[in-house]
Amino acid sequence: MFTFPTLAGPGVRLGVVVAAPVFLLAACASGGSGGSSGYGSSGSSGSTASPGSAGSVAKVETHSGSMGTYLTNGSGRTLYLFAADRGGHSACSGACAAAWPPLTTKGKPVASGAAKASKLATITRKDGATQVTYGGHPLYTFTGDSAAGDTNGQGSSAFGAKWWLVSPSGTPLTNSQSGASGSSPSGGASSSSGGAGGGWS
Repeated sequence: MFTFPTLAGPGVRLGVVVAAPVFLLAACASGGSGGSSGYGSSGSSGSTASPGSAGSVAKVETHSGSMGTYLTNGSGRTLYLFAADRGGHSACSGACAAAWPPLTTKGKPVASGAAKASKLATITRKDGATQVTYGGHPLYTFTGDSAAGDTNGQGSSAFGAKWWLVSPSGTPLTNSQSGASGSSPSGGASSSSGGAGGGWS
C-alpha cells in the first residue's frame, strides 16, 4: 500500500511562511496602474512628475534659508535647475528624471511669494508631459529631499552637471552649502516657450 508523505516537516512550514509574504508583495506590486505621481516612480517614458503637480496646475513659490531666497513648489519642496540643460530644453530623462522629478503642470503655472509670473513658462518633454520653466530653466525637485525646505541636492554633480537652487531672479544660487551631503544619485525635451538655459557647472 502506498502512502503520501505528510506536510508537517519544518521545511514545508518555512516555505509557507516565506511564500505568503512574497505572494502578497507580488500582488501589491502588480496592482499599480503605471502612472507616476510621486518621488522616484516612473512610467515607461522615464519621466516622473513632481509630487503635488501630477494632474494639477503647478505653483512656484519661494522660501528663505541660509542660502538666500529660492524657489519651491506648492508643497514647499525645493526646486532646482540642471546646469546641463541648454536653450530651455531638459537634458534629464530616464534615471535622471526618476531621481530629479521634473515639475510638471496641467495648465498655466502660478507664481506666489517672490516668484515672478513673467519668468514662468513651459516646455513639452519627450514623453509629452508639460514641464515648468523659470527664467528659461526647466525646474526639478529631488528625491533626496524628504521634507519641505530641504536642499540636499544643492551643488550635486549627479548625471554629469551641477544642480543648483534657483533664485527669484531666475539665476542659480551657487553657494556650496546644503541641507545634507548633496552627493546623491547622478538625460530631452522639445518646444520651449522660455528663454535660454544656463551655462553653470
